[in-house]
Amino acid sequence: MGVPAELAERMSMAEQHEYLRSRFSRRTMVKGGAVTLGAIAGGVFVPGAVAQAAVPSQASATYAATSGESVDGALVSPFGRHLAFGNDPSTEVTVSWQVPINVKKPFVRIGAHPWDLSRKIEAEVRTLYTPAGVGASGDHTQYYLHAKLTHLRPGKTYYYGVGHAGFDPAEAHLLGTLGTFTTAPDRAVPFTFTAFGDEGVGYHGLANNSLLLGQNPAFHLHAGDICYADPAGAGQTADAGFDSRTWDLFLAQTESVAKSVPWMPAYGNHDMEAWYSPNGYGGEDARWNLPDNGPDKANLPGVYSFVYGNTAVISLDANDVSFEIPANLGISGGTQTKWLEAQLKKYRASRDIDFVVIFFHHCAYCTSTAHSSEGGVRNEWVPLFEKYTVDLVINGHNHQYERTDVIKKNAVVKKLPIGGTAYPETEGVVYVTAGAAGRSLYAFSAPDSYEGHVADLDSVAAFVNTKDGKVNETVAWSRVRYLNYSFLRVDVQPAHKGRTATLTVRGIAETGAEIDRFTVARKAK
Repeated sequence: MGVPAELAERMSMAEQHEYLRSRFSRRTMVKGGAVTLGAIAGGVFVPGAVAQAAVPSQASATYAATSGESVDGALVSPFGRHLAFGNDPSTEVTVSWQVPINVKKPFVRIGAHPWDLSRKIEAEVRTLYTPAGVGASGDHTQYYLHAKLTHLRPGKTYYYGVGHAGFDPAEAHLLGTLGTFTTAPDRAVPFTFTAFGDEGVGYHGLANNSLLLGQNPAFHLHAGDICYADPAGAGQTADAGFDSRTWDLFLAQTESVAKSVPWMPAYGNHDMEAWYSPNGYGGEDARWNLPDNGPDKANLPGVYSFVYGNTAVISLDANDVSFEIPANLGISGGTQTKWLEAQLKKYRASRDIDFVVIFFHHCAYCTSTAHSSEGGVRNEWVPLFEKYTVDLVINGHNHQYERTDVIKKNAVVKKLPIGGTAYPETEGVVYVTAGAAGRSLYAFSAPDSYEGHVADLDSVAAFVNTKDGKVNETVAWSRVRYLNYSFLRVDVQPAHKGRTATLTVRGIAETGAEIDRFTVARKAK
């Protein structure tokens, strides 16, 4: 049996191969079923049924509730540390991590110096249980821990350590487990951030991560399809190949960066793990603790915003508007789009904010032969991006690097060659697809064109996903194309004494070579 037609239509050959391999290499096939999720704070979680649940056995339920009670905490080492900003990045940071089995009294220690970790904050445990018969992961319980730190000082570096009863990072022999983070400043200062999408677990994701710290980013944006525990990515309980343990590998892989750089994700189609909750995000709720300032009752935990210095960043959930992969199409009932406009209006009215950067998964504009462009995004959000002169839009979904000219009303307002400058206030919006973080690469319909290897074309074949299916189009806005692993670096320079504020955006290859560079400029308010 091959890949179902409805899946094959939106998967590359590499993805189809992986789908078939994962589906037929395991002993037990997915036969409907669900997973249970609970949150505890030092207490006991008893698994409960959810829609279409495959009720776990009594033995496995007992294990999920009691494991770790007789284990010496000194023998259990935390792993997978990852940071996230709170609603105010200058005063709030969440420290998250995993433990392989349940532990007692988990906590974070924090202080201004590694020898002064006197402040101790209790952590919350979120237990994620995946019963046998759901994908390839077997009977598996994961323990995610979160401690939200508040009332921090802006622009200050803190030392922290994570622990539990029997494992105290303040002890001399465990000082090597400490991490650091720096809160956002309370004023406009120069800073750098990085971004990519579609990382997964593997050599190329690890290689890109090894370059990120060298950029000294203040934070990192992950534009969806985070670890690919669900390789099918249709957002259905019938998706084959799901393995919850992939998250353990992913968080261990990214810890070298995420333990000191806030790792801010948006959710993609492969992040809709339908076994955990009706919206597919129950598992994500266990793993991440993100800002909670998104639209009320939208059922979209990956939608939020934060301000760092002079730059506002907005994370959106394109699954809500995707015609191509409709598992969550319309889930917010339009509230996400209303919230987006309110955020844009607020940020554009603020004298302290120069730039608005938006990131999400499905591409507004891309010429990939795999997914190409998403018509739902163009219909719902692009008019707002143009109305409020958004400075930069970052996407994933297509596993390659592509950058557009300056676009307005689906047309090129100005060509933007490598090294060029865009002025969004008077011109239009620039879109970057940065989906080559680590997963198997896709293809373009036109030759590569990047720094040192320019092959300009003003006519490129593509298509857009609409409510009626794929519609072919010929576009003139595809200015930079690079078919290899890469990520995005953005340097923010505030305006001084009435001068121009700038975003210098660079595409960086896995080798460290620069493949693209352009500037977004905006006059000081």
